[in-house]
Amino acid sequence: MKRAYTYIILALILAVVSAVGCVSVKDAGTTVPINLIMETDIGNDVDDALAMDLLYKYSDEGLIDLKAVCINKEGSAPAEFTDILNTWYGYPDIPIGIVHNGADCETDAINYAKAVVDLNDATGAQLFVRSRNGYDDLPEAPVLYRKLLAASADSSVTIASVGFSTNLARLLDTPGDGYSELSGKDLVARKVKLLVTMAGNFEDANNHEYNIVKDIPAAKKVFEEWPTPIVTSPFELGIKVQYPATSIENDFGWAGPHPVVEAYKAYKKMPYDRPTWDPTAVLYAVEGESWFNVSEPGFISVTDEGSTLFTPDENGTRRYLYVDDAQADAIRDHFVKVISSVPAKRQ
Repeated sequence: MKRAYTYIILALILAVVSAVGCVSVKDAGTTVPINLIMETDIGNDVDDALAMDLLYKYSDEGLIDLKAVCINKEGSAPAEFTDILNTWYGYPDIPIGIVHNGADCETDAINYAKAVVDLNDATGAQLFVRSRNGYDDLPEAPVLYRKLLAASADSSVTIASVGFSTNLARLLDTPGDGYSELSGKDLVARKVKLLVTMAGNFEDANNHEYNIVKDIPAAKKVFEEWPTPIVTSPFELGIKVQYPATSIENDFGWAGPHPVVEAYKAYKKMPYDRPTWDPTAVLYAVEGESWFNVSEPGFISVTDEGSTLFTPDENGTRRYLYVDDAQADAIRDHFVKVISSVPAKRQ
């Protein structure tokens, strides 16, 4: 009888872990990494670069298997900058997907990705090593998603989306192909466990958050039709957790030329602190709820103007994150510790 109760308890524990959907499972000292795909508008805001640093560190720890980086910002510089990052951190073979005919965002901010791509050393050679060429010939993200999802176990993939919803909406609309006979929506429903987004603003409906407004139809489609649970880290959370300029200035003496540090310095005139909108989404996707408060379940809708509205409902599959001041401080300190640390493959 005791054995039967033991099995019941173990089953309940596994069910809770499955429901959380974002925590690496450790058993007898062995970590089962999260299969994670990163979806990013890298090059628009430097917090994307900070988020990428976290992912490489998680890869070093064996907490994730970074299956791909899919980019929803137009141009070759974001993909080339991602290649620089992959190479510098020791993961040159991570696939990269790109977008064509995406959101118009090239003049929205200083393109730090291009600034880093264009850096040369004293001899005139490229400052950072690449592992690829022909960035415009990389696969479009929905195609890469279909390839990776079709090859994955059921309910095994977490997607962290910290940019526009363009690629994800297009994925939902894809038909069956040589990778899978399933439609995009059915393929997502079978293979994806959780979608974590940086998007929206639930404190001020009149504050139309950037990732939403750059492709409102795609955001509407994803929040309304995405067939798995979604957890989103909104604008009001990320702005409470500021990555400090003092860390960029003082904590990277070990590095020599560092692509994320160079990106940070190129994005705005130093010194400045930057909200960590995207890193907070990545933090939840990998480390789970312990850093955050999580809303009750419900539904998220996107208005034609770009507002994000949350409606509580016990049957809903959407939730959002929020933090108090103490949690914000703890997350900031955690980010500084991790991001300023030496990557394992450069030690």
